[in-house]
Amino acid sequence: GGTVVHMSAGIAALVGALYLKKRTQENHAPARITYVLLGTGLLWFGWFGFNAGSAYGANLLSANALGTTSTASAAAAFAWIILDAVRGKKPSAMGACIGAVVGLVAITPGAGFISIAHSLTVGVVSSMISNMMVEWRTKKTNIDDTLDVFPCHGVGGIVGFLLTAVFADQNINAANTTGNGLIFGETKLFTVHLLTTLGVIAFVALGSFVILKLTDLLTPLRVTAEEEAMGLDISQHGERL
Repeated sequence: GGTVVHMSAGIAALVGALYLKKRTQENHAPARITYVLLGTGLLWFGWFGFNAGSAYGANLLSANALGTTSTASAAAAFAWIILDAVRGKKPSAMGACIGAVVGLVAITPGAGFISIAHSLTVGVVSSMISNMMVEWRTKKTNIDDTLDVFPCHGVGGIVGFLLTAVFADQNINAANTTGNGLIFGETKLFTVHLLTTLGVIAFVALGSFVILKLTDLLTPLRVTAEEEAMGLDISQHGERL
């Protein structure tokens, strides 16, 4: 999940944002926080299904995955609002929801391979790095990644995947035959994960660019300024939510 889903989605989103370039005008319509909370709750609950469910049984491994998933996401939500507060921002439910999702993303690669105690570190570290990446994207770049898919899913997936190779314990999951994590004095697993990360980034970035370019040749990806000003719900679908 950390590589195939989140890292891939994040890199593809970054390439797409760079390819399409910035919108002519940004529309910061207020979000319905009740819907955000409801959606995050549904997502959080559903995440237990594929993390713990990947053990294919009600056993100690699925219980560990359930515990690491819950702990990492809660720690990430808390870390996000704490970092916001330290920076002088107002701690918010929106921030907690974003942090929780980042924690879920980051723990997915290692949910069945690391301890519950170490999942706290995964949640906090991934949340803080993603938070700083969002801040950097917003204030220091012109990258128009509207939903912060790269900082949250891409970076969260990368951090989680690498930290799995730091904390992985073969006593928790014997299916890991490559070796223990860095904290146990072994480097093979981390080397494999690092090379895999670089390979995924290169493959997805190149593949995404090729797909975007080919699609753009067939039908323009960028809408006109008039359609953008009108809003895509109206210009493309004739509907308004």
